[in-house]
Amino acid sequence: MHLIIEMLEVLKRLALMNATRRVLKISSKELAEKIGQSVQTAARKLKELEEEGLIERTLTKDGQFIVITDKGKRLLYKEYLDYKSIFEGDETVTIKGKVFSGMGEGRYYVSLDGYRRQFVEKLGFDPYPGTLNLKIPKEQLYFRRRLDEEEGILIEGFSTPDRTFGEVKAFKCRVGGIDGAIVMPKRTHYPEDVLEVIAPVKLRDALKLKDGDYVEVEVIL
Repeated sequence: MHLIIEMLEVLKRLALMNATRRVLKISSKELAEKIGQSVQTAARKLKELEEEGLIERTLTKDGQFIVITDKGKRLLYKEYLDYKSIFEGDETVTIKGKVFSGMGEGRYYVSLDGYRRQFVEKLGFDPYPGTLNLKIPKEQLYFRRRLDEEEGILIEGFSTPDRTFGEVKAFKCRVGGIDGAIVMPKRTHYPEDVLEVIAPVKLRDALKLKDGDYVEVEVIL
């Protein structure tokens, strides 16, 4: 594995010098300077790349000429696809939490028409009147704190004749294969070790959860 990583690094450096598109003239000394290694190490790595069929190398009295072969290109392309899967598309994080019973406030707030209409419009589902409450252990708090920094999906506040309800931010998520959303009040103090999850179904029943069970939430940022 270590050898493959080393070969990939040199192969990538040669590709950045256009060795996939043209014949590259380069000495072992020049390559050594590019990769920050000794001349002997650079020469050895070129020999290894050649033996693996990743480059074609020609030595003449005028110098050393290199081109990356189709096999070398395929190896680089596989590496590219790995990085592409990491950095493109929806960015997700997974947070693990322990189920606990709340005070029933979630049921009240989720049922309010001013919030519920926006949940349907912006999150794409009519939530079950209640939340799945999760206590986040210390080692999971890094990604929980990320949610405080992200904008999320804005659920606007509203007023009734009796009181004003503040803004909420939401993040679409998946729990046990069920699409849902994390909801977090924006302006009030909110514990950093708690997550509240809403879904179109009662998650406790659908996933057969009880207090003390651990569940993973895949959050779409």
